[in-house]
Amino acid sequence: MKKILKYVVVDIVQNKIVLIYTFLLLLISLSVFNLESNSAKGLLSLLNIILILVPLICIIFSTIYIYNSSEFIELLVSQPLKRKSIWISLFGGLASSLSLAFFIGGGIPILLYHADSTGFMMIAVGLFLTVVFVSIAMLAAGMTRDKAKGIGLSILLWLYFSLIFDALVLFFLFQFQDYPLEKAMVCFSFLNPIDLARIQILLQMDISALMGYTGAVFREFFGNEIGVALSFVGLFLWILFPLLLSLKRFNERDL
Repeated sequence: MKKILKYVVVDIVQNKIVLIYTFLLLLISLSVFNLESNSAKGLLSLLNIILILVPLICIIFSTIYIYNSSEFIELLVSQPLKRKSIWISLFGGLASSLSLAFFIGGGIPILLYHADSTGFMMIAVGLFLTVVFVSIAMLAAGMTRDKAKGIGLSILLWLYFSLIFDALVLFFLFQFQDYPLEKAMVCFSFLNPIDLARIQILLQMDISALMGYTGAVFREFFGNEIGVALSFVGLFLWILFPLLLSLKRFNERDL
């Protein structure tokens, strides 16, 4: 298992796409902080990049990598190795490599310009989102053997979590605007890892006051240590469940 993990990490770290992703993220992060006179404004601008660009790159790259490694995976399956070890090693290699790329490209500039609790929280949620969307990508790749369908499913899942989910929640709010739905919004936030990450950063930056009573409800629930712990538990479950489902599909697949 360690040899497979090491091979995957070395292979991905040398990948040109990952190197370009790291360099562009580093360039964007440094540019955002240098263009803004206030580092807090730069951090807010960087938030949109972390919530949109990082999940997109992670889910598409991971899906393509799994499909391109199909022959390598078949070779490993033919060896006296457990399928669970193979799949977990692939996940670990993808997650650790892309997490390293995010830390170099986004984490280091944040530490240089905004090394406080908000900056640390942004690095933490960025790393969690990276691993979450690697896990979701492996589920998408495990759902179908057709590469085009798998990549299409990955893009659709990214669109759902980044755009469609919020649109559905807004539609729900408009339809039931006469009812108190603030507490229901807390429950809805756990259904989307991007929303969990966004709420934590906004609360750290004290922007929740702009959200009215809903923001007060979020601050009451997520603004303490228990709420922060629960949000990270939610993100961890978003890593665990797609990974377990993809592992089940991989074990049942006839290669």
